[in-house]
Formats: sequence, C-alpha cells, structure tokens
Amino acid sequence: MKKLLKLENMDIKEIQNLIKFVAKSGASEVKLETGDIKITIRTGSDSSATETTTYVQQAPVAVQPVQQQQVQPQEIIAPVAKSESDDAKYVTIKSPMIGTFYRKPAPDKPTFVEVGSSIKPGSALCVIEAMKLFNEIESEVSGTIVKILVDDSSPVEFDQPLFLIDPS
Repeated sequence: MKKLLKLENMDIKEIQNLIKFVAKSGASEVKLETGDIKITIRTGSDSSATETTTYVQQAPVAVQPVQQQQVQPQEIIAPVAKSESDDAKYVTIKSPMIGTFYRKPAPDKPTFVEVGSSIKPGSALCVIEAMKLFNEIESEVSGTIVKILVDDSSPVEFDQPLFLIDPS
C-alpha cells in the first residue's frame, strides 16, 4: 500500500513518531513532501526486512538543523565478536555503523593496516564515513590481521564483519 502525504512544518519528533506509526501500521511505503524536503519511509513485509528512511534535500533549509542535532563521535571502538565459521579461533571486528569504509585516512596516505599487521587495543583500523563525518574505528583487541573482509571505498552496514584478527 502506498500513501502520499503533503505536510508542512514537521519537526524531528513528528518524523520519529511517523516512522514508528508506519512500522506498526503495516504500510509498505509512505512518502512525505514539504516545500523543500521529501521523506520516504519503506518497510518490508517479511520478517528479515528492515525499516528504511530516505531523506532527500531539495533546498538547503530544514534538514541542516536536524543533522547538526545528531551527535557523531569522531573515534569509535569497533564491536568485537567471535566468528562462528571454521575461523572460530579468530576474532571478528564488525562495523559499528552504516557508512562508507576507507582503509586510508586520506587518499594520499598509506593504509591503516594490512594483512599480517600487528595491532593492539586503540590501534586505528579504518575510517567509516557517515553523513560527511569521518569516524576512525579502533581495535578493542590485540593480535594480527588475518583477513580484511571489505574493499576500500565500499558501503558497509551496521554489524557487518570488517576484519578477522588472530588474538594469539
């Protein structure tokens, strides 16, 4: 079911409440338009699908204050989980956010780590760009990089495996 609504003067609380309402309603897609902002909320009908919200700014007006209210830490400790495959002795470093994965701090700089690199807690592993903010991802464990699971400049999802670490 698709709905097209025209709303004026929406604030962030109203948008959050609308997202919750759409998720509970069972609607597959809702589109909202104001003079300068379009919001599309899509929900999947199966249990594995997740809710997606897309903001498209047509003119630099109301979206800017919303982005400034969100606090993005500049250094994030990557979550660590044990791998469940035949690589059970390795520790998996996962992405703490959605964004774009970069192996270098800048295009003209060397990569943070390579396969075989020794790391310790606090070592920079990569950078993930989210909403024009570059977040340096640090390790919580010490060990050796066994495998890099993501290509440079690739989009990553929350909790996506990035690195395999041999903690021994």
